[in-house]
Amino acid sequence: MKSILARTLSRKQIVTNDGKAIGTLRNLMVDFETGLITDLVLEPDLSFDTTGYTLDGDRMLIPFEAVRDIKDFIVVDRYLARM
Repeated sequence: MKSILARTLSRKQIVTNDGKAIGTLRNLMVDFETGLITDLVLEPDLSFDTTGYTLDGDRMLIPFEAVRDIKDFIVVDRYLARM
């Protein structure tokens, strides 16, 4: 994946690889020892069933390894996004 500035990710929509809207990116979790992004923190859409996903209060966490593409949307593999 090419380099992307974090400020361009702010409030991007997150969708599954089959086109289902998951939610809106709110923050990133970073491992400060390695500098790698570990998780996307998002506000899930009200219509999205969060069963099987990692939740932290009203936010949902998706492992960064599930990200497949970042352009107009952040596309994640729906099977890798579940914990």
